[in-house]
Amino acid sequence: MPRVRTLVLATGAALLAQRAMRRRIRRSPLWPLPALENPVSGTRTRARSLRLLVTGRTEPAVGVVELHLEALDTADLPAWEPGAHVDLVLPSGQIRQYSLCGDPADRSTYTLATRLIEDGRGGSREVHEQLHEGSEVEIRGPRNRFALNLTDARAPAYVFVAGGIGITPILPMLRAADAAGVDWKLLYGGRTRASMPYIEAVEKLAAPERVTIVAEDEDGLPDLSALLTGAPEGTAVYCCGPEPLMAAVTEILPAGCTLHLERFAPATLSGGTGAFEVELRRTGRTVTVPPDGTVLAAVRPEVPNVSYSCEQGFCGTCQQRVLEGEIDHRDELLTDSERDDSMLICVSRARGNRLVLDL
Repeated sequence: MPRVRTLVLATGAALLAQRAMRRRIRRSPLWPLPALENPVSGTRTRARSLRLLVTGRTEPAVGVVELHLEALDTADLPAWEPGAHVDLVLPSGQIRQYSLCGDPADRSTYTLATRLIEDGRGGSREVHEQLHEGSEVEIRGPRNRFALNLTDARAPAYVFVAGGIGITPILPMLRAADAAGVDWKLLYGGRTRASMPYIEAVEKLAAPERVTIVAEDEDGLPDLSALLTGAPEGTAVYCCGPEPLMAAVTEILPAGCTLHLERFAPATLSGGTGAFEVELRRTGRTVTVPPDGTVLAAVRPEVPNVSYSCEQGFCGTCQQRVLEGEIDHRDELLTDSERDDSMLICVSRARGNRLVLDL
């Protein structure tokens, strides 16, 4: 009997200790590390996550795969507007961003397309090799950092410039601009016509004087000067494509015109590339970020479970709160308010010699 009593008491004590531990962890998820009064890193509200089914797969151009995604239930998909993209969670867990290129009025289907990048980091290859009809995928979003504004009274005309797969966010914009009856033109360039998706859809959309298609192997490089010279003041220019194309459009943009860009990779920024220190407030440790390194790479040995995915400043997985220091933002995601006190540690750096993170 004493042994039974001892066993019961020990079991009860273990249950009480377990409950106490759970309460302690809820108060400070990184316990036993020191906790701030109001820890917020990792608690940023993320876009809604959805499980979708691949219901169609086509190849609209050489090296390009188009996917049609539908909800697993009968509910409508979240609404979106031209220029929006979704975060696609790949089978490996990597996250990549793809523009929606279908019809925003169709709430039953999302359409996206991706080109295979042979020397890329593997995201496009996963799409091409592993996602087929019947595959289930997770998406987050939609989000829009490339929104089309057709109600701007200061814009007497719209010019669209697309390079290769950069036509994907532009195509819904063209349809919206045409439906709105605004004055618009498109320059669509690529290496070959066979590699350029949606050429037929673009050509059917408007008269030839509105649409210029340039295949480099047939026509050489597109004449951006001819497109933009003489554009009325206030013309809104929307451009998506490789970095050299966007740099060229930026350079020759006429005074008084507005430019809106959608990038496939973070812009290369100069300055602020020296080494600096990062204090991890909760761990009580300090790491050094070298001139050619990232905050993420410096932090991971000290906090191995720190979240990250794209490593290009697009997905927001690695966002962390900054408690002290001036930030050199190099991402393509955060809003102005978020930039006040947080950063994406995969790409952004310090403007000074020191940052303090809520880690």
